[in-house]
Amino acid sequence: MQSQERLRLVVRGAVQGVGFRPFVYRLAVELRVRGWVANSAGGVIIEVEGQADQLEVFRNRLERERPPNSSIYSLEEVHLDPVGYPDFQIATSTSGLKTTIILPDIATCPDCLAEVFDPANRRFRYPFTNCTNCGPRFSIILSLPYDRPNTTMRAFEMCEACRAEYEDPADRRFHAQPNACPKCGPSLQAWDRTGKPLASGEAGLQAVEQCLRAGQIAAVKGLGGFLLMLDARNQEAVDRLRRFKNREEKPFALMYGSPVEIAADLEVSGAERRLLGSPASPIVLLGRKRESAIAPGVAPGNPYLAAMLPYTPLHHLLLRDLAFPLVATSGNLKDEPICTDEGEAIDRLGSLADIFLVHNRPIARPVDDSVARIMHGREAILRRARGYAPLPVPAGCQLPTILALGGHLKSTVALSVSDQIFVSQHLGDLETEEALENFRHTSRDLVSLYDAEPEVIACDMHPSYLSTQEANKSGLRVLPVQHHYAHVLACMAEYALEPPVLGISWDGTGFGPDGTIWGGEFLEIQQQGFHRLAHLRPFRLPGGEAAVKEPRRSALGLLWEIHGGDLFVTPGSARCAPLEAFSGRELDLLKTALTRQINCPITSSAGRLFDAVASLVGIRQITSFEGQAAMELEFCASSADTDRLYPFCLIEPDERQPSWRLDWEGIVTGILSDLQHGVTRAVIGRSFHNTLCAMMRDTARKSGHSRVVLSGGCFQNRLLTETAIRVLTDDGFQVYWHQRIPPNDGGLAVGQLMAAAREIG
Repeated sequence: MQSQERLRLVVRGAVQGVGFRPFVYRLAVELRVRGWVANSAGGVIIEVEGQADQLEVFRNRLERERPPNSSIYSLEEVHLDPVGYPDFQIATSTSGLKTTIILPDIATCPDCLAEVFDPANRRFRYPFTNCTNCGPRFSIILSLPYDRPNTTMRAFEMCEACRAEYEDPADRRFHAQPNACPKCGPSLQAWDRTGKPLASGEAGLQAVEQCLRAGQIAAVKGLGGFLLMLDARNQEAVDRLRRFKNREEKPFALMYGSPVEIAADLEVSGAERRLLGSPASPIVLLGRKRESAIAPGVAPGNPYLAAMLPYTPLHHLLLRDLAFPLVATSGNLKDEPICTDEGEAIDRLGSLADIFLVHNRPIARPVDDSVARIMHGREAILRRARGYAPLPVPAGCQLPTILALGGHLKSTVALSVSDQIFVSQHLGDLETEEALENFRHTSRDLVSLYDAEPEVIACDMHPSYLSTQEANKSGLRVLPVQHHYAHVLACMAEYALEPPVLGISWDGTGFGPDGTIWGGEFLEIQQQGFHRLAHLRPFRLPGGEAAVKEPRRSALGLLWEIHGGDLFVTPGSARCAPLEAFSGRELDLLKTALTRQINCPITSSAGRLFDAVASLVGIRQITSFEGQAAMELEFCASSADTDRLYPFCLIEPDERQPSWRLDWEGIVTGILSDLQHGVTRAVIGRSFHNTLCAMMRDTARKSGHSRVVLSGGCFQNRLLTETAIRVLTDDGFQVYWHQRIPPNDGGLAVGQLMAAAREIG
């Protein structure tokens, strides 16, 4: 007879709030091993006693049969002397170093959804139905470990029926911390725009639905904050929302009731369908069909629509009752964080919304909807929030405790604890005091949640970024990190890549160590730091920051670099769209500024190059939101099928210029010639994209590196990214691009943290 053994397992990963302990309990009882399982601040701890072969089966099945929404990042095991446990139990949670993976909020599972629409079920039409496989997590947790008293559900005492489910190991609500029902859980109310209650429960829901049918705007409290919702077919309501939000053309997100309804308006591939229906349930960018019921003003001039499925029972009820798609955009004003509190929502959204649908479950922290798209057959997250945050990036090694504060736009913060990098939810642009205060609160919240004591703070090199200024106020050691270096390191962290690699980091703006604006960079990542191998040929930006919103200024800078003062005298026989976009008086002022180099900073930015080309071909001279001109150029170019290239050259380094320079002059002159000869914008745009990818290939050849990393905001462009991957792969390079961390500035904090860890060892 085999002797008894005791095995201790420490499981780290997404293992709290997903029914992991009940699963372990059932497995242990089935295999007749004894011991206990408990949540701890460091993960899930399991001790099991039994014969060696029983413990081996237990350990293997633990990994193979884990709950579907869990993930195991590490599993440590230690063999100990047996102590004679009489049975197997779920033990009281323990405390300790807080490295637990907190699960994101999870979309409603099929079992719960079936109950919500079953008239015979006691949770029929209950908007807060959940179980261990779905429901709120990150948006309700106040502290670790993840137990009901440490969540915003602590005010709701479970009724006898819910308590019985919670304590039954055979029930899927066994230890479901947000477990509730109509008798004991949160409830709905409809309010008018002054905060006066109109109706409660089902009557409140129906009052809001009546307003939505009438073309009105509703502010609906969801998982991580309020959504502004309205009939997506109603152009008048869309126009009204745009006026109130001061949002001229930026697309609104849509919520559909089912995949079938989405497929009626949008092109949906198999991969996109899986992404829409995943537990994260993000907003997914999908191609618009020619015939669509959606109001044109939802996404003016955009061939894509941003669609999602309902991810809470409340949303499912709304969409099924209404049977038409809704605009579902963040409940905030421009550049402000999403509203989470009812009183705050009345104050900030009272002029926008006609009616409010609120509930009495507090939201611990604001969490926006995530945005993703399929890129080269893989999921790529563009905005990382609900469904993904705060899942960590495994570092693969022990890290010092570092807090990284990201950039100025698309802000996120990151914290290293042990061998994990925990990344906050998307916070938005730090353009208002409200946004900055939310940034400060989130930074404190992340540190507090894990009881961390950062040794250093990492931030961007740009001295004017508010995040950098906040770092300098911390009193801790501050390590500034170059913007594009951080972009590349963030992507490397996703793949656990070690240097050397070639990083292609392209975006709109990043502060360079030489005092110029970088943005079209080829960086050799070395064991310590980086080397700027190559960059796009620099040009001036007349008006500085004004050029970010006026592509015509970037185009003028390109033309000045080629023609100098002759630009304003002999622009050529072809019409020149950027010159025609200015008045005579404006051109005189710009000529003076360029001649005297007044507020005309130098840039190597790929983003501004995209803007300039969009201006040259007459697509967009002034933008109403970030990246609009480049997006429209991509959309236009995607309709053409050509392998045409424009001429370009690589200029070798010299004493004045220590890096290779990619000269775009042949591209600009080629575009102007094509315009004169009647070549379509689509063909010009596609040829421009092709040429940029040929530039990447030729520079990669010069680098001598076999591994190429693509990062930066320009790689949100699907046409650019997929063409670059194909061109580089066909040439024998191994290519890496972002998947779980955004390529835009939402990924900077991760890269900053990795850079700081490399510097301090």
